[in-house]
Amino acid sequence: MFTGIVEETGVLREITKGAVSAQVRVGCRKALEGTKIGDSIAVNGICLTVTSMAGDSFTADVMAETMRRSSLSELAVQGTVNLERAMPADGRFGGHIVSGHIDGCGRISAIRQEENAIWYTVEAAEELLRYIVEKGSVALDGISLTVAGVSAQDFQVSVIPHTRQETALADRKVGSAVNIECDIVGKYIEKFLSGRVTGKPKSRIDEKFLAEHGFL
Repeated sequence: MFTGIVEETGVLREITKGAVSAQVRVGCRKALEGTKIGDSIAVNGICLTVTSMAGDSFTADVMAETMRRSSLSELAVQGTVNLERAMPADGRFGGHIVSGHIDGCGRISAIRQEENAIWYTVEAAEELLRYIVEKGSVALDGISLTVAGVSAQDFQVSVIPHTRQETALADRKVGSAVNIECDIVGKYIEKFLSGRVTGKPKSRIDEKFLAEHGFL
């Protein structure tokens, strides 16, 4: 699990594409501190498993599903990526619950400055926008951000200069693709409620079940 607080920006040094999958090599420093082969690192919000390390870089395999859902296929070699190691059990929860499983991509349609804030407007598909709510949380390229506004075709986030400077947002322009992970809590709630609406079998665990088994 991650929190959406970017630890450093790395550089995509290589991407070796297969027919539908890929292998990437990412240059970095801080993200390698204490990291072992098999550990998870979020790369632009995508949870990837470290398969090898050499000096100041690591490699990871990218499955076909990840290539289809994310913007990795559009990222050029030497492009900047956001990096975050998996959250330790004794870590500080600075952002929100981020799984590292991308829901889809959006595209930046506008960038504007408002004194000390930079506003980004991101166009996204309807199936993503349904989970994005004003003042809720969203992860863009792995950055935990607060949604400032939502319309039928896009949403907006407002970031401070520090966030822009310390993440790959500094390199994003109008037209750039960004990975979107919607708040997982909303998706779970929808799943649970849909079972009630459609009349699908409910869980066998209810108050009577708990009482019969000594929990009440």
